[in-house]
Amino acid sequence: MRKRLTLDPVPLDQPVGEGALHGRLAGLIGAQGHDPAEVLRIYDEHLSRAVISCDSPRYLSLMPAAPTKAAVMFDMVVSSASVQGASWLEASGAVAAENQVLALLARLAGLPREAGGCFVSGGTAANLSALAVARETAREKRDRPTTGAPMRVAVGHQAHSSIMSALRLLDLDPLLVTEDNHRLTGPALRAALDAAERDTGPVIAVVASAGTTNAGIVDDLTGVGRIAQEHGMWFHVDGAYGAAALLAPSVRRRLAGIERADSLVVDPHKWLMAPYDCAALLYRSPELARAVHAQDAEYLDIFHAHDTVRWNPSDYAHHLSRRARGLPLWFSLAVHGTDAYARAVEAGIWLARHTADLIHQHPRLELLREPELSVVLFRRRGWSADDYRKWCADLLARQIAFVCPTRWEGQAAARLVFLHPDTTTGIVKEVLDTLE
Repeated sequence: MRKRLTLDPVPLDQPVGEGALHGRLAGLIGAQGHDPAEVLRIYDEHLSRAVISCDSPRYLSLMPAAPTKAAVMFDMVVSSASVQGASWLEASGAVAAENQVLALLARLAGLPREAGGCFVSGGTAANLSALAVARETAREKRDRPTTGAPMRVAVGHQAHSSIMSALRLLDLDPLLVTEDNHRLTGPALRAALDAAERDTGPVIAVVASAGTTNAGIVDDLTGVGRIAQEHGMWFHVDGAYGAAALLAPSVRRRLAGIERADSLVVDPHKWLMAPYDCAALLYRSPELARAVHAQDAEYLDIFHAHDTVRWNPSDYAHHLSRRARGLPLWFSLAVHGTDAYARAVEAGIWLARHTADLIHQHPRLELLREPELSVVLFRRRGWSADDYRKWCADLLARQIAFVCPTRWEGQAAARLVFLHPDTTTGIVKEVLDTLE
């Protein structure tokens, strides 16, 4: 672990063929055990190097991670203590520290003092849990439609894939809203609601993005939130990636309206320098979530057997057993301070703008839209989808960078994401130079 923590920079590494890995693993799990040093050697020399390092400054695809050394080391502390973070009874110290971080995030977002929630594994779990509360709250507020049609949730086409998955699991139908230049806006939502047939089920919620995954677009949170309030709809903001920009003065204004959210997701394992897996789920009115998610069983009565209800993280999402995954972030924030975090977030924003300028100057490249946060979308003129795949494979094979192609408006494109504060202009130049 000392060796891994002192790697500077962290190497990318790359996948290995299935046959080679099966060969290395052959015979390791059986009736008899093995020398732990030998098992560790196999992991170190073969398995760990067949994993692309998302904390490398050359990881520029999907959603990178850049956990601070303080966060990684404290994750080891938490793991070594086997902290069970489900309830205040079992882990009041850990829950109190996690709640301190949740209070900071709620304050940054402008949510009321009573806002709160818990940490879950990621945005997918957070979105599912929040939309479950939206559904059950709507059921309490109104009778079921007499037509038997399912309730609906308004979403834009750029919403994260986990939103549609959550709607399927919750038996909710999407009301797809036509976006304005790929951005969900208040007027577009109003038009969609006006056009929706009344006898096909009520629209009980709307989901807006504070930084879409593919392009880093921030929806019209003020406009959407206002319409949601007018219609008595639940307003959920998926800020898994982009809500970390609340710390960045240069773009904070883009997130205006986030304070209207009934529920909000922020993934610290993305842009808040925490290790996987860690997502913060916040509710404006936590008691609504507790009414939905608190589990009832004889052996769990002790969780709620106090004169004053204690804060049990198991009451705010679709989980019971959980590790105290917010503690590494708590430790890192306490060690470094929020100013250092703000500088780290600003570094990614600046690098995205700098990269956009380089693309503008490149004779063979086309910038698809100006970056709002830290995602850059562009095209190499004349390239097919196969060209992008070959280019990305070559970058990884040469350990220049991990980049994955994407699609934009139905056509193949390239996408760079800057979250790691140690990603340099030199690395960007290396990548772009391969496109000559």
